[in-house]
Amino acid sequence: FHYIAYHLESIADNARDVDFAMRWGFGWSVGPFETWQAAGWNQIAEWVKQDIEEGKALCNAPLPAWVFEGAVAEKGVHTPEGSYSAKSKSFVPRSTLDVYKRQEFRAPVFGSGAADPKTAGTTVFEDDSVRLWHTGDDVLIVSLKTKMHVIGDGVIKGLQRGLAEAEKSFKGLVIWSADAADGGAFSAGADLQSALPAFMAGGAKAVDPIIRELQDTFMKMKYSNVPVVAAVAGLALGGGCEMALHASKRVASIESYIGLVEVGVGLIPAGGGLKEAAVRAQREAKGNDILQFLKTGFTNAATANVSKSALEAKAMGYLKEDDVIVFNPYELLHVAKVTARSMFDAGYRAPIQRPVTVTGRYGWGTIRGQLVNMRDGGFISAHDYKLGDMIAEIVSGGDIDQGSVVSEQWLLDMERKAFLELLNNPKSQERIMGMLQTGKPVRN
Repeated sequence: FHYIAYHLESIADNARDVDFAMRWGFGWSVGPFETWQAAGWNQIAEWVKQDIEEGKALCNAPLPAWVFEGAVAEKGVHTPEGSYSAKSKSFVPRSTLDVYKRQEFRAPVFGSGAADPKTAGTTVFEDDSVRLWHTGDDVLIVSLKTKMHVIGDGVIKGLQRGLAEAEKSFKGLVIWSADAADGGAFSAGADLQSALPAFMAGGAKAVDPIIRELQDTFMKMKYSNVPVVAAVAGLALGGGCEMALHASKRVASIESYIGLVEVGVGLIPAGGGLKEAAVRAQREAKGNDILQFLKTGFTNAATANVSKSALEAKAMGYLKEDDVIVFNPYELLHVAKVTARSMFDAGYRAPIQRPVTVTGRYGWGTIRGQLVNMRDGGFISAHDYKLGDMIAEIVSGGDIDQGSVVSEQWLLDMERKAFLELLNNPKSQERIMGMLQTGKPVRN
């Protein structure tokens, strides 16, 4: 604090610039001036002054006079009027250049009184799980409020409500959460904790309607009459990844970590993630051998592979070629809303549900052969083999002829059946409880 106060005048236009440089340079959530102000400006200033006078500081240079003067002594360096500049001895407001109009909620600074995205705009509906709101520009926004934006019953009901509201009164729906730009999550997946009571009371059968409703909601998103845009930033894992996959389009921050990670808790994706792997493989194959295009989707799910960036997510197939990557996370909401409106204005219509051509037992058997080699070679455990085999069966369409045509619902039913079977498996239960208790995957 002594150092930044002494050098502020010569190194930066104002205190805000120092805080942003330190935050963005080192990945901090708050900067040094913000920390000082949050801890009590005058108290810290007096302690630093006392240490200097007693020779306990690293340097005997006195604190600048402005630290103890006027509005700084009263409020600190960050105020709603702006941040303090030692050079001009005034509070400097934020830049009003047009480029910043793309940032509806700019990087917040402690004490600046910036607009809070959790309360901004007009709220259409709000409960403990979601907030539906808009800013008067014909696009409805769904913001998830759960911890790490996990998907439980409240979020599913909120998405259903948002879809109905958007189809009735708006040009599009954007899924965007307020803290994602500051290193939060788009969604860390399904809320296993909330499903535990149902499982304990009625076993796997009691979980069946929950999974079915999740699948139905994601399919409603995919075939909505208005465009649904997933504004992805941070973690999009498991069910969060599947939610993004079922949007009409994805707008992703460059720092997006996307993947189907269910095998880590001894389960398989059951929200349509494997179904989408089969659908996309068929589309990309364009009449060629679908298996060659299916390998990526299978491997990603079977190894719980997570992208290290949005660019890698494109290479992995979680983002499509025409999905938008945004380099400034504070512009994500603007780009997502513009994307939704432009799709609507271009005459958006819900896609037609088309049948899926699958590889059948040919694809399943080919992948299974490789899994057997890995199991017998000691590279994967017997339970890893079981999970991989189930994933291979689903993405291949099951024990049917190569080139068979199935519906998306056929694949979703296979996902759900396999998921419920695994819930009753002791090895999977070990992995689930291990993750809930320690937060780390169990290898068994």
